[in-house]
Amino acid sequence: MRKAIILIMAAILVMGACAAFAASYPSRNFDCIAPAGPGGGWDTTMRMVAKVLTEQKFITTAMPVTNRPGGGGGVALEYIQRKKSDPYLLTVFSPPLILINLTGQTPLGYKNLTPIAMLINDYGAFGVPKNSKYANIAEVFEALKKDPKSVKIGGTSSMGSMDHIALLVAARAAGVENLKEINYIAFQGGEGLAALMGGHIDLLSTGMAELVGPKESGDIEVLALTAPNRIPSGPLADVPTLKESGIDAEYINWRGIFGAPEMPEAEHAFMEDALKKMADTPEWKAVCEQYGWTQVFLGSKDFSSFLEKSNEEARTLLSEIGMLTAN
Repeated sequence: MRKAIILIMAAILVMGACAAFAASYPSRNFDCIAPAGPGGGWDTTMRMVAKVLTEQKFITTAMPVTNRPGGGGGVALEYIQRKKSDPYLLTVFSPPLILINLTGQTPLGYKNLTPIAMLINDYGAFGVPKNSKYANIAEVFEALKKDPKSVKIGGTSSMGSMDHIALLVAARAAGVENLKEINYIAFQGGEGLAALMGGHIDLLSTGMAELVGPKESGDIEVLALTAPNRIPSGPLADVPTLKESGIDAEYINWRGIFGAPEMPEAEHAFMEDALKKMADTPEWKAVCEQYGWTQVFLGSKDFSSFLEKSNEEARTLLSEIGMLTAN
């Protein structure tokens, strides 16, 4: 009887502790970090996540988003290290989290964050100015085959990071040699799009979401997407994939939410559950359809395994093109 009473009292204490935690977290505003400038894929994803989480009352405190651009995400990574164990720090990342570490741009990487959940797969897009001399992506790669420096190409990530790698993957599959000689210019935030519309570059390699608005307004044309299949609906539904253009390549831009290093376990579990609930809402599904994102939810454990596998795959690719510098 005494043991039974002790067990009941222990259970009551545990339930009380859980109830107290549920009531106390979150109790203040979050610090949501977009590791790039306004308007890009990271910025859009973080803002949409914060919007749906708060509007659906999964999070009851404010989730303001702060942009910390620079270094392909390296500036934000460095800032986040100063927030160790902070349960109110959230950020979004994608393949550059792995790439900027392997190319030696920063000693920091995915192991310096707490993976919470993968939410979406996005894809790369190749845009040209209106009235461009290139009618399709095959013509761009034909020009690069003749002279790798003949096409001015911009991207919204640093050399060796996502937009550059997406371009190189496609160029290699198209038969372009001397990949290191391609004239690639790295831009921050919306600078690349401005350069494209101003005719200062011939092609912009970036995420799909960045090109939706200017495509709809007629300021640019989108020649191809790096998706495995054509986007079924929305503004980019008429854009061919690389494979449809005769280039056997694809490049997936996953995006996920991370916490600070050593995020406390209880708060980590709370945020994972909140994101899982959010991912099941019609509101989040509508956001994904709006931006052409493919929903792919992975919880913390599976996301961590995915990151380890992706790290090894990226290491192999960067080694092949001579850009691997990490041990």
